[in-house]
Amino acid sequence: MINRSVRMNYHTNLLELEEHMYPLVDVETPNVFHNLFPYTEIPKIAFNDRIVPHHMPDDIWITDTTFRDGQQSRAPYSTEQIVTIYDYLHKLGGENGKIRQSEFFLYSKKDRDAVYKCLERGYKFPEVTSWIRASKKDFELVKDLGLKETGILVSCSDYHIFYKMKMTRKQAMEHYLSVIRECLETGISPRCHLEDITRADIYGYVIPFCLELTKLMDEYSIPIKVRCCDTMGYGVNYPGAVIPRSIPGIIYGIMTHAGFPSELIEFHGHNDFYKAVSNSTTAWLYGASGVNCSLFGIGERTGNTPLEAMVFEYAQLKGSLDGMDTTVITELAEYYQKEIGYKIPPQTPFVGSAFNVTRAGIHADGLLKNEEIYNIFDTKKFLNKAPQVAVSNTSGLAGIAHWINNHYQLENEKAIDKNSELVVMIKAWVDKQYEDGRVTVLTDEELIAVIEESCKRLNIEL
Repeated sequence: MINRSVRMNYHTNLLELEEHMYPLVDVETPNVFHNLFPYTEIPKIAFNDRIVPHHMPDDIWITDTTFRDGQQSRAPYSTEQIVTIYDYLHKLGGENGKIRQSEFFLYSKKDRDAVYKCLERGYKFPEVTSWIRASKKDFELVKDLGLKETGILVSCSDYHIFYKMKMTRKQAMEHYLSVIRECLETGISPRCHLEDITRADIYGYVIPFCLELTKLMDEYSIPIKVRCCDTMGYGVNYPGAVIPRSIPGIIYGIMTHAGFPSELIEFHGHNDFYKAVSNSTTAWLYGASGVNCSLFGIGERTGNTPLEAMVFEYAQLKGSLDGMDTTVITELAEYYQKEIGYKIPPQTPFVGSAFNVTRAGIHADGLLKNEEIYNIFDTKKFLNKAPQVAVSNTSGLAGIAHWINNHYQLENEKAIDKNSELVVMIKAWVDKQYEDGRVTVLTDEELIAVIEESCKRLNIEL
């Protein structure tokens, strides 16, 4: 009989007794949790009210997959575009490296050229990491490029093990461990991508596999990261939800029962059920140091966790941006739209053209009196985007006045009052447009033209 180990939890400063041993459960038939994932019904969220404690690490960070997962769902970026975006990520993450890493494909010459050029920048952050096929040849390629870490796919649900790989759990584990050992033999640190973890047998397969990884770390003295991949977006953050859908439960299990420290745990979310951001934040709260994101959430199917969202999640949790330059987010959005030709939906938080634009007259009146009433924070300071009012039939005098003041940057004593003769004249013109049957919002060009004409008639200058 093996005695269960007693170890110190340095987060709580209490000794803990390891509760159970977790051997591999090598089942004959796959457990695909059809009770939770009945394919011809909507997936079910079940609860057992087993609550695990918050365990947010002292240091948390963002990692980037824009050039890997983000590139699997769109036309490939050019080498020049990759280098430019990488420069932006470096500036956004700041000198404290809050955007810790960025992962790259190495399949093609174009991919490798981009890696070389990004490495030539000499930035400490984001560290350039790779994603490769699990082969000795590719491990050597990683080493030749001078990279210290690479991602390796280790799918962990029975959907993948039995149906895709046509293996048993024992066979899959032995295969993965042999590949990881090859990687370690070359001196490269593996990052194990636990694909489809939210449909996997956590204590029958994932934890036993992670325990084997800890043995390899002891043997080679090389860190091994685990990336918890919510590949289908099934994860939930609700306290007391059952695994494998429970993000708190998954992170707790890997940290507590497999013995992985927070700095070697990372979460990678997908947005199929609109939960990528909340699940990523939850992973931080329950012990993962890293959350893996892509710019604007661009990724397979519904996309990944938007990187810009986690910048602001970080600030809300930590009470500080820790050196991140959020104005770069707006620069990136403009670059994507003007240079890459990517259309960002107008209502997208932080980067959409309408994210801080109001069309309701009563809201515009509030903005005119005090922008804090209807703006989420000082968007001018953090994103170089002042709150705006789109002029329509519902904007009213206040909306028109706000639009003029914002567009012409009129402040303090120069600001136009909603009851000024100019605003009254423009509102009369706006009202006439909609009385004649118009149904669309007025364009900036139309408003500029009518403002200039009205100013001439009133003999005033803005």
